[in-house]
Amino acid sequence: MEKLIKFNFGSEFVRFIWVGALAAGANFTSRFFFSLFFSFGIAVFLAYLVGMMVAFFLMRDYVFKPSHGSVRGQAKAFIAVNLLAVLQTVFISLVLAQWLLPSLGVAKSAEALGHFFGVLVPVITSYIGHKYITFR
Repeated sequence: MEKLIKFNFGSEFVRFIWVGALAAGANFTSRFFFSLFFSFGIAVFLAYLVGMMVAFFLMRDYVFKPSHGSVRGQAKAFIAVNLLAVLQTVFISLVLAQWLLPSLGVAKSAEALGHFFGVLVPVITSYIGHKYITFR
């Protein structure tokens, strides 16, 4: 357990959080643009793709140690790891925005809040997946 705690809070994890925050910002803000043209669910999905592209290139260059794998192979693994995360993001966003928050009387900013929490959910699962699968 001590090794796990030390491992999770090392500088690599801190860089992961910073890069993830930048990618989440790209994800979150681009959703407002996509919402001009698409339904909320599709806009969340497209925004997630924007955030995923930002995350891949920044993580590859600034977070994880250089890998011997090809960019193409890493991109495929990155996409595979993020399939779970995108499902988590869309599901949480939709449940919060269209059901839970309105039932609690939060209607005006339900989509923004739902999407914000939907983006936060896969932080840990993504770190583990990218550390051990994408950039191993």
